Amino acid sequence: MFHIQYFCLQTILKHCLFTYKFFNMLPYLGYKPCGKCDRFEGEGFITTQETELGGSSATDPIYTHNECFFLNVSFQFMQDASDVMQLLLKTQTDFSDMEDDDPQISYMISAWARMCKILGKEFQQYLPVVMGPLMKTASIKPEVALLDTQDMENMSDDDGWEFVNLGDQQSFGIKTAGLEEKSTACQMLVCYAKELKEGFVEYTEQVVKLMYVSLTIKRVRVAAAESMPLLLECARVRGPEYLTQMWHFMCDALIKAIGTEPDSDVLSEIMHSFAKCIEVMGDGCLNNEHFEELGGILKAKLEEHFKNQELRQVKRQDEDYDEQVEESLQDEDDNDVYILTKVSDILHSIFSSYKEKVLPWFEQLLPLIVNLICPHRPWPDRQWGLCIFDDVVEHCSPASFKYAEYFLRPMLQYVCDSSPEVRQAAAYGLGVMAQYGGDNYRPFCTEALPLLVRVIQSADSKTKENVNATENCISAVGKIMKFKPDCVNVEEVLPHWLSWLPLHEDKEEAVQTFNYLCDLIESNHPIVLGPNNTNLPKIFSIIAEGEMHEAIKHEDPCAKRLANVVRQVQTSGGLWTECIAQLSPEQQAAIQELLNSA
Repeated sequence: MFHIQYFCLQTILKHCLFTYKFFNMLPYLGYKPCGKCDRFEGEGFITTQETELGGSSATDPIYTHNECFFLNVSFQFMQDASDVMQLLLKTQTDFSDMEDDDPQISYMISAWARMCKILGKEFQQYLPVVMGPLMKTASIKPEVALLDTQDMENMSDDDGWEFVNLGDQQSFGIKTAGLEEKSTACQMLVCYAKELKEGFVEYTEQVVKLMYVSLTIKRVRVAAAESMPLLLECARVRGPEYLTQMWHFMCDALIKAIGTEPDSDVLSEIMHSFAKCIEVMGDGCLNNEHFEELGGILKAKLEEHFKNQELRQVKRQDEDYDEQVEESLQDEDDNDVYILTKVSDILHSIFSSYKEKVLPWFEQLLPLIVNLICPHRPWPDRQWGLCIFDDVVEHCSPASFKYAEYFLRPMLQYVCDSSPEVRQAAAYGLGVMAQYGGDNYRPFCTEALPLLVRVIQSADSKTKENVNATENCISAVGKIMKFKPDCVNVEEVLPHWLSWLPLHEDKEEAVQTFNYLCDLIESNHPIVLGPNNTNLPKIFSIIAEGEMHEAIKHEDPCAKRLANVVRQVQTSGGLWTECIAQLSPEQQAAIQELLNSA
């Protein structure tokens, strides 16, 4: 009965968490609830809400009666959350009296985690009480055994053992009792670190020691890996010395796990977390031994990638090959490509942290990366190979030109590739080439411009599958004009570029283009403003569309620049009226939202 109560509480907490996030999101959707549920009817609440949408008032039912019931429950719960938490703590069973696999443990632990998500920083006050039982569960040590085949057969699955055949008549066994609860507890520790950040710092040392050991334990490895960069973020508040000590403790284990993890799903998470850790720690976080070991591991992963592709091609020639085999081979290929993306993630974090200093180390991988972008390779190989060279250009220029012979021609060629993913990677590379590449890249910026324009002006450039590649091309054209203006006829290209705005799918490139637009407006560029400011209504339309598509976050400095442009026009009377009059009601509301928020 006890665990049923916790199950019911979890269900309520799940819905309260959704409602809490939903209501935080409502203003961004344009809704502002102003009334409240006023009566019962039938089986639930019937509600009529006074709403404000885009500056106009309307009376519309925006919630069903069942939804309204849960909204009322959720708001009431938020007011009583502290009392509920006290009740949880008061009525919890003594964990020492439970078996490791007692379901009450996971119900209670999950309830705490959902309370943490709802209460946020306020949950920190309960950590001294909840962390003891949580760490006890997370520290469960599974029973393991090395058995010969005969002994293994004498043990039934009902005993809770799982076995892995090691060959030579031997099997490795692990008793799964308590593992599910241990896994849940470790996931909840990840939740606490993510939600509480520096508020969790008092527990980082004991948690990182636990997660270090858990990197080798079945069902817990993903949570253990995921926790590492989060724990580093929590530990920042203690200063660089404490942070460095923690990183040194976990670094070797992460690198070793990348080299030995057999499960591709787990491996990808470990690689992702390792990359995030490097981004947190920055330059100097890896010593020579780390680089040597990591270089060998990444080289082996890339070589395995190519070898697996060859083996799959051989299987496609087999007489037993059919659709079912192809489906299996495609799954294998997807797994390999996902690992390739994580190799790219690790290299990205290293390049962004170490800049050109890491190029001599990178040269051991260079032939393999060059092989990825060969014309006969599958499009995912070419995409991710280009992404790696994009990072070389972006973070290691002008020294990157030393390797230009390997990637420049493919990058120019692939901007017109049939695969939108490859086009996007190539276009991004051409943009950072203009932005960071130095004088040696100037002729190639000139050569790139007509190729980029061809992609942008193609008939299907704005379709769903093509829009991200197209927006990267538009951004690249803007970067060439901004950073290499002597390579192009800016006065000729600029009117076309303005007609392609705004960007809204690729948020990072949208910020780049809006910042350049602000540069041009603030400098009173005559082509942008037009004679007697005749282009300002078009500029207002671009800004409004960007706001409507949430292309830029309001806290971004670029949003403030755009708002200042609008405010400047707002003081000019007739010009303001003319600009606003040419906007739709939705666009007018978007402009007002920008002014209110930025």
